Amino acid sequence: MTSFLSAPSLAHVGLSTVNIAPKSCTVRPRSCSMVRVSHDVSHPLVAGEAIAPEKEWSKDLYRYMGLSYIRERVVEAYTWSYMMYYEEDFALTRMFVAKLIALGTVMDDTYDAHATIQECRLLNTAIQRWDDSAISILPEYLKKFYHKLLINFKEFEDQVAANEKYRVAYTKQEFQKQSAYYLQEAEWSNEKHKPSFQDQVVLSTKSSAVQLVCVAAAVGWGDAMTAEAFEWASSGNATVVACAKIGRFLNDIAAFKRGKNRGDVASSVECYMNENGVTSDVAFAKIDLLIEDEWRTMNLNRFEHQEMLPIVQRVVNFAVSLVLFYDGRMDAYTFAPLLTEVIKSLFVRPIPIS
Repeated sequence: MTSFLSAPSLAHVGLSTVNIAPKSCTVRPRSCSMVRVSHDVSHPLVAGEAIAPEKEWSKDLYRYMGLSYIRERVVEAYTWSYMMYYEEDFALTRMFVAKLIALGTVMDDTYDAHATIQECRLLNTAIQRWDDSAISILPEYLKKFYHKLLINFKEFEDQVAANEKYRVAYTKQEFQKQSAYYLQEAEWSNEKHKPSFQDQVVLSTKSSAVQLVCVAAAVGWGDAMTAEAFEWASSGNATVVACAKIGRFLNDIAAFKRGKNRGDVASSVECYMNENGVTSDVAFAKIDLLIEDEWRTMNLNRFEHQEMLPIVQRVVNFAVSLVLFYDGRMDAYTFAPLLTEVIKSLFVRPIPIS
């Protein structure tokens, strides 16, 4: 796959533009235009100070839950949200998205790598009920996570204006859907089910959490986010789906290279290999082409939705960030040291702008 963005190039820019249009773009000319994403990655208020509260929040969260099997990734989650929203005015949105990614990671790791299938079902039941009374049905080690989940969403709701509270409610519904998607994957894994490539892509695109993040990314805008724009962001539109497929395919290739977790369902790479009787290299080549197709779709939709450009651009920013985390067929979110220099460049030693 063509590397649309390398980690070093993003880590050391001040104001930059990122070209995410594939070189081999063959769709009509206007969709081949460069998608330009400006990143002021060294604003002193954003880069130097804003991450501190997130780190304190995460220490409290992880210490309270006491779950040894989870990935503690709040700094990486903040980096992800920062790439979507680097401006100082979006501090609340950045915080909301970062915390949501961190909480989603705990849920993902529980379904993927630790819980039995019975525990997975109980966790999903509790999350669908979304009530303090559901704590009693959970195994002891998950009660604190569930408690923190409810508390954090209540705090999210309290932090936004009255006219935005419904957006937090929508985000909660997406989180509940995310749990259901994770459970379906756990059921497939438990049954040793081998889905078709198409079925796997449909479910794993949903379980990628991109839709959840894109809805959360619409919180904190105040009146700047119109009802039409929020409806677009929460509708599972083609731009969000394209972003989700890019993330899923990049993640699956990286996961195949590193090996599966205990509870992982068959990936798109494995399903394509099994269905077509081909090697991993052939599957990689095919999926690389599919990734380029999704970039074309994203570029096309960006130009076809000019009226939604502010929120569309955030989805594009998210897609660009995916390449940072999965560049070189590696998973820098799971293997956090791969991202150390990037994080230091963003938050520890940002480049001053004269």
